[in-house]
Amino acid sequence: MRLGKRFLGTSLGQAALGFLAAQYVRLVKLTTKWRIINDRVILDLLDQGRGVIFVTWHGRLMMAPTAWPGTTPVHLLVSRHGDGELIARAMGHFNMIMVRGSTHRPERERDKGGSAAMREMLAALKQGHSIGITPDGPRGPAMHLSAGVIALAQLSGAPIVPFAVCTGRYHALGTWDKFHFALPFSKGAVVVGEPIDIERRIDGPAREAARRQVETALMEVTEQADRMTGTTP
Repeated sequence: MRLGKRFLGTSLGQAALGFLAAQYVRLVKLTTKWRIINDRVILDLLDQGRGVIFVTWHGRLMMAPTAWPGTTPVHLLVSRHGDGELIARAMGHFNMIMVRGSTHRPERERDKGGSAAMREMLAALKQGHSIGITPDGPRGPAMHLSAGVIALAQLSGAPIVPFAVCTGRYHALGTWDKFHFALPFSKGAVVVGEPIDIERRIDGPAREAARRQVETALMEVTEQADRMTGTTP
């Protein structure tokens, strides 16, 4: 048992676990009957050469990489802590480029890692690449959108697109976000919201209003995906 834990704590062990997790996600995708709503939004923005900020709740992250319709890789913001390493290893098998850091409470983000992550995301967006973010991660509270996403949209000029990927069969883990561990042979739904542009010169109440607007939009697409799969929102 101790030997197994030691192995999983090594780089090789993490790589093996990430590979197995990615194969399981592919199994769920192949055995699930999917309905997709409004994915044309993503394709239209990509055709325009615009960088896009995609947001989905941390608890619904598992199947998100299978819903990306573009041919270019997505830069995914992943925490340096907790489950971030496993997520990074697994997502790397879906043509995603990892950005290590966090947008959680940006006013307190003074560490070099957080600043470097913000610079990397801005550079990617300005080059027309897309960024994927779980705006309530890595510490929560669950389904509460962090202000860092709004700041990123302000600085980059990129639109925010809320989306949700849900399956009817899943196991809710006992984590802070009640993480949905998707099960195979299920009904699935992908719901993409309309893009939201954030004005560059806003602060105070206007920035909070923008944060609430994006948070509400993300709640709505998640609830719609839940209803489509027969899950209680």
